[in-house]
Amino acid sequence: MRPHYPSKLFSELVDASNPKIQLMERMNSPLHDDDNDDERKGEVVTTTGMPALMDELIEEILLRIPASSLVRLRNSVCGSWRTLISSSQFAKDHLRRSMAVDPALTYPRVAYYSSSYSYPTIGTFSVRSVFENPPREPTKVVPYEGRRCRSIIGSCNGLLCLHDDELEDRAMLWNPCTGFTSQPLKIGGVFNYCGFGYDHVNDKYKLFGIVIKKSRESVTRIFTFGPKSKWRTIQDFPYRLRDPSNKASVVGRTGRFVSGTGTLNWLLRGRRSSFVAVLSLDLVKETYSQFSAPSRDSDDDHCMFPRLDILGGCLAVCCETKKTHWTLWLMKEYGVPQSWTKLAIIPHHPLLINSRLNYVLRPMYMLKNDVLLAKSPSGKLVLCNINDGSIYFPNIDSSSDGMTKHRPLSRGVGSRIFHIYHESLVSPSHFGLPSCSSEMRLFKPTL
Repeated sequence: MRPHYPSKLFSELVDASNPKIQLMERMNSPLHDDDNDDERKGEVVTTTGMPALMDELIEEILLRIPASSLVRLRNSVCGSWRTLISSSQFAKDHLRRSMAVDPALTYPRVAYYSSSYSYPTIGTFSVRSVFENPPREPTKVVPYEGRRCRSIIGSCNGLLCLHDDELEDRAMLWNPCTGFTSQPLKIGGVFNYCGFGYDHVNDKYKLFGIVIKKSRESVTRIFTFGPKSKWRTIQDFPYRLRDPSNKASVVGRTGRFVSGTGTLNWLLRGRRSSFVAVLSLDLVKETYSQFSAPSRDSDDDHCMFPRLDILGGCLAVCCETKKTHWTLWLMKEYGVPQSWTKLAIIPHHPLLINSRLNYVLRPMYMLKNDVLLAKSPSGKLVLCNINDGSIYFPNIDSSSDGMTKHRPLSRGVGSRIFHIYHESLVSPSHFGLPSCSSEMRLFKPTL
């Protein structure tokens, strides 16, 4: 049986003048033309060496198709293609290609949840749509529903690490693109600080957490996701919550994962000084280190501490300076303080600031180093053009997300927490975890 594939989609993604592509099209054509059947009788068709070439060419073409398109195609192609698309090695190759060669293969999306109300839904929407849609065409939110309320610990390689603290603390992995989740992991207590990331040296996904047991005892643990893995106690976290003996405090509960470094990172701030640094946990060695954050201007006495974020795969810090503008810093070379680079100066705009709230501008995603998607202190998502200083508030339709106590996203984010993730084919089953597609489903609001 001849494999079927959507030729229109392929032709849009590859160069039709490529000899290999032309060969594939001929190979995919019927061997006999009904109109010339009489003329072709007795003709011998030689295909020596073609199957191996076909397999190589098919995989090369499939690697050029976005992850979401491959998921849609998976159930409508032949068994050998379906097996290839579902394999662990293909998922890794596709992810590697998308990160190194063609980022469009893993479209970035935003996932969010409510931190103040216990909703079982998680909303997602396209970053590309936010940047490209005209004002009157809203970006649509796609909501998913679980059986219990979920928060998001972090994202990595298309996987979101979800956490629920209802009745019994549990965590699980979910790929919104493929729909698969892992079986829930019992935590055995309440998380204090936590983080999720990927150990690229050992090819392992790891969950870090300071777990507060029912006895009020705390223990620092790492869980390595896999068929036989379990919690393992590691060296204590250097800073404890509400410990008066700490010389510095940790800003934010969840560590920021920097892809390619295998590290989780938290921002530190001094209790009685302007000391600001980054605390790093190496998921490969499972050890801690510390390096300085970008320094504030010496004559700036405005006391508003920044937050740590990820922008373009790098650590990012956005500081408010002299109550007149925000300065956006990017760490170009991880762990090297001298590589902190002043990426942009964003002037205060009346529609962005909120004098009642001590918030800073929070960067989320940068498009081609000139347009920044950010969460503004006024509580709205905003697009800032860092070249000409113009701003634009995107129209996001969140009417279907089920978070009825929140204002629509187009009017303000409220207590929603946002995470950027990239679509991929990585599945929990690829590293030995039982997986299913029933834990998170598309949410259909009742009318």
